[in-house]
Amino acid sequence: MRKTESQKIALCGVLGALSVVLMLVGAALQVGTYAAPMFAAFLLVPVLEEYGPRYALLLYATVSILAVLLVPETELALFYVLVVGYYPVLRRALRKLKPAALRWALTFLIFNGATVAVYLVLAAVFGPVIWQELMADGMPVLVLLLATGNLAFFLCDRALAAITRYYHLVLRKRLKHFF
Repeated sequence: MRKTESQKIALCGVLGALSVVLMLVGAALQVGTYAAPMFAAFLLVPVLEEYGPRYALLLYATVSILAVLLVPETELALFYVLVVGYYPVLRRALRKLKPAALRWALTFLIFNGATVAVYLVLAAVFGPVIWQELMADGMPVLVLLLATGNLAFFLCDRALAAITRYYHLVLRKRLKHFF
């Protein structure tokens, strides 16, 4: 059955609202600065798999704007906008790269560059207090934090792969009437 534009937009609207709610909950609980944007990015999977990258990027852009406007924790919103929000779409494009070592090197280069961009934007908005806070415990702790972030991003990638596979094997059949 061919889906109408209104059905596509309705699904994107529901998943977009859920994404923003996840980030608001992450901000309210003060523990979801990095996890909440990752979970919100996972919600792009049904749109990406059913309607393609165009709709998924449109959903990402909409959620990004709403996150910047509504989420009180700027770091959380910027982490979604600059680091993980677009990653499901990017991951699909990167999967075409061979060899795998090149794909992973490029993936981590993009992640680390985007993470640095988040803190550069935060420093531009809030001033040098951001650098003072980051450097308070010294450079070794900052390097450890970045290494931990890379590990978390690797686990996020593996989770995204598992969620996509689960969507294709289980959820798609159960939700075929909705989209």
